[in-house]
Amino acid sequence: MLRSLLIGLAAGQRAMTPIAAVAYGLRRKLADDATPMASVLSGALPGGVSAALAAAEMAGDKMRSAPDRTIWPGLLARALSASFAGSILAPRSHRAEGALLAGVTAVGTSFVGLALRRRAIARFGTVPTGVVEDILVLSIALAAVHMRNGEEAPDRKEAGPTTRPYCRRSRKRSA
Repeated sequence: MLRSLLIGLAAGQRAMTPIAAVAYGLRRKLADDATPMASVLSGALPGGVSAALAAAEMAGDKMRSAPDRTIWPGLLARALSASFAGSILAPRSHRAEGALLAGVTAVGTSFVGLALRRRAIARFGTVPTGVVEDILVLSIALAAVHMRNGEEAPDRKEAGPTTRPYCRRSRKRSA
C-alpha cells in the first residue's frame, strides 16, 4: 500500500503526473494491467498523451495565473487521478483500499503542499520553487511505480543467501 500512498502524495501536487507515471510503469511491466482502463493506458498513444499533459501541467504551474491546487475542480482531478493510479499500484486483493488511500492522501497533501509552496515562493521565487517541486513530485511518482508490492516480494528463505530480497535483479556475491 506504500505505492498507493506515494502516488497520492504526488497527485496532491500535480494531478496528471500519477497517470503519466502509471502509464510509464504499465508499458514497462512495472505495474499490473489487469483492469480494462490500465490495459488501455499501457498503449503508446495514451501514454504519450498523459506524459504531454503532465509536462504541460508542470509548465503551466509556473505561471502566476495558475489557479490554486485546492480549488474544488483541482481537488477533484487530484483525487480521481490518485485513486485510479493508486488502485493500479495496489496489490490485486487491495485495489479498493489503494484507491481510497491514494485519493485521500492527494486531497490532504494538496493543502500541505500549497502551504509549503507559498512559503518557498516567498523565499526563493515562483520558478525555482516550482522546478524543485516538479523534481520531487516526479521522483516520488516514479519511485511508487518502481517499487514492488509487499505480497510479490520473495521471502528471505526463498531468496537464498546469494540474492538480495526485494530487488528485481539478483547479484551473485563474489568470494
